[in-house]
Amino acid sequence: MKMVGTILVVWAALLALTSRAYVTRPNVTELSSSNLDFAMNLYRRISSYHDDNIFFSPLCMSTAFVTLSMGAREFTREQILRGLNLAALDQDGAGLIPALFQELLENVTQSKELQLEQGFALFVHDDFEVSTTFSNQIKDFFRADVMNVNFANHALSKAAINEYMKHKTRNKITEALSKIEPMTQLILINTIFFQGMWEFPFDVKATVNDRFYVDKYNIVQVPMMFTEAKIYVTKDTNLKLSIAKLPYVGGAAMLILLPDKNVDYTTIDDRINGKVFLRWLKQLTKRRTELIMPRFKMEQSYAMHKILPDLGIINVFTSAANLSGLSTEQGLMVSEVQHKAMIEVDEMGTTAAAVTVTGITPYSLPTRFAVDRPFFFFIYHEVTNAVLFMGRVINPTKI
Repeated sequence: MKMVGTILVVWAALLALTSRAYVTRPNVTELSSSNLDFAMNLYRRISSYHDDNIFFSPLCMSTAFVTLSMGAREFTREQILRGLNLAALDQDGAGLIPALFQELLENVTQSKELQLEQGFALFVHDDFEVSTTFSNQIKDFFRADVMNVNFANHALSKAAINEYMKHKTRNKITEALSKIEPMTQLILINTIFFQGMWEFPFDVKATVNDRFYVDKYNIVQVPMMFTEAKIYVTKDTNLKLSIAKLPYVGGAAMLILLPDKNVDYTTIDDRINGKVFLRWLKQLTKRRTELIMPRFKMEQSYAMHKILPDLGIINVFTSAANLSGLSTEQGLMVSEVQHKAMIEVDEMGTTAAAVTVTGITPYSLPTRFAVDRPFFFFIYHEVTNAVLFMGRVINPTKI
C-alpha cells in the first residue's frame, strides 16, 4: 500500500497600484532553531482562530518569504526578517540568509531514499519588468523557474500556473489558484512534496477501529495502527508530555508529542521553542514500545496575508511596501498569500506536499504508547533538525 504524504503550496500575488568586531557566522543549525521558533509563533496565531486540526510547512512559508525579502528594501525587509525570526542571522550582507537556506535545502533534499522535492517559480506578466539581479538571485539560490504569462487572459494564466503546481506536487494539489486579481503583475510559487516510508512499518492486519478521545465529551471511532519496535521515546514531566520519534527511511522522522490524560493541550503551546525541541531530541532513549496511533489524512488552507501581520509582517501588504529590489515599477505590494498543505499518514508511511528546560527525563519503562487523544507532530530532517512540517490532530476523522 503506497503511503504517507504531504504537500504544500505558497503563492503570493503582487499588485501594481496607482572598528569592527568579529562575529561567528550563523550556521544551518541556528537557522533550523530560528525556523522552529517561527513555526511555533505561526502555529499559535493559527490556533488562536480555531480549535480544529492544523497542518502547515514552516519551511515552505519561510523560504517563500526569504525569497520575497531578496526584493524588499529598508523597513519592508526588516519586518519580514523579524517576523520570520531571522533578524539575528542577518549578518555580512543581504546574501547570508538566502545562502543559509540554500545550504539547508541542499542538505534535506540530498538523500535518494527520502523523496523530498521543493520547487520555486516566478510567473511574471508579459509587460512587467523584473529586476535582472533579483531574477538571477532566485535562480542561483533556489533554482527558481521564471516564466512569462499574460495575466490579462485570466483563464489561460490560471490554468498554466495550476498545471505547474499540479506537476510539482505530483497531482496532490490540482487547483491551488482559484482566481487571479485583475491588477496582478507577478505570482510567486513555492511547493514542497514529501513522501517517506516508515523505518518500522505498521502491521496492516493489526489496524482496527478503536476509540479516539477528542475531549471529555466527544469520542470518535478511527482506524488505529499498531507496531511493536525499538523506538526513541522520552517524557517531559514538567509539561506532562510523552514524546516518541518515528523514523522514516532516508534521514527524516516524525516527532509525536502526546499530552498526558486530562491535560489541556493548549497549555503546552506557549512552552515549545527551538531550545526545548532540541533538548527533547537529546533526551530520547531507544526502548521496545507498543505504538498505537490513528491513520489520518488532512488538508488545510490558510490565508496567510491575514495571519502574518500578527507576527509583525505588515508593511509588505500595504501601499507603504518597498519592493524596489524586485522591480523599478512603482506601487508594488503583496495582495494575497495562500498556503495549502496536505498530509496522509498510513501503515506504510507519510506523503506530504506543499512544522521548559527542566523536568525532562528518559521515559520510564514504556510498554505502550497509545495516541488516542489530541496530539502534536513535527516532521523534521534529522541531520539539520529542520522542521519540514508541523501540525496538531484534534479529530482524525476530520479531513
